Amino acid sequence: MSLLNASSLGLIDLGGSASASSSSAVLEPGRRSPEELRALALDAAQALEGKPAEEIAKWATDTFGARFCVTSSMADAVVAHIFSRVAPGVDVVFLDTGLHFPETLKVRDTVARTMNVNVRSIRPRMTVGQQDGEYGPRLFARSPDECCFLRKVEPLERALSDYDSWATGLRRDESPTRANTPVVAFDAKKGKVKVNPIAAWTQADVDRYISRWNVPVNELFKKGYGSVGCWPCTRRTKAGEDPRAGRWAMFEKTECGLHV
Repeated sequence: MSLLNASSLGLIDLGGSASASSSSAVLEPGRRSPEELRALALDAAQALEGKPAEEIAKWATDTFGARFCVTSSMADAVVAHIFSRVAPGVDVVFLDTGLHFPETLKVRDTVARTMNVNVRSIRPRMTVGQQDGEYGPRLFARSPDECCFLRKVEPLERALSDYDSWATGLRRDESPTRANTPVVAFDAKKGKVKVNPIAAWTQADVDRYISRWNVPVNELFKKGYGSVGCWPCTRRTKAGEDPRAGRWAMFEKTECGLHV
């Protein structure tokens, strides 16, 4: 999809020209200190474990207000939909790496068009062509960690600079590396509260929610993909494989760096 078409759907683009906010010893009015955020997360993790996703979402939006956002890979729009019901107009951050499948961008555009959320489409500082010129072509095939940093990790850091907390769609059943995901945690590296409202859900729970609310889902799941990321680093999964086995299959790599 062209940037013009994305703009017409109301997507807000924070492109490469934007600069990240640097941390400051002096807090902006209304912002909590890292110590306050850590204490909030610890209390909430205990109080909200086992609670419905909607209750966890309401706690997050009530607690952080405009300093809260949802992040979505647009594999499906379950978490965005939950928050659209609890806090209409909530910001939904999508990392537009420039290497997504068309099916993924279709979900993003459907969410922007049909849900009561504010989709923010965040781009890396460099286009894929500029990155090829700076680092050589196909960086993803030579150094996937570096490619993920440039196209996902740094853009997320920049996008989250205006927020004290964000939500993800991480689930414990997705892979062994996510088995201990808490419903609320303090991310010391980012100095922010990370909310995982569907951490305890199974795939069956997700499927039931999608069916009940007719939530947009990436069409690649019907074509044999268990998890969807950028097209160069995602393959179909085989019978019996972990859903994320198709990600970076040629490397000893299981995460892009957003959640580690």
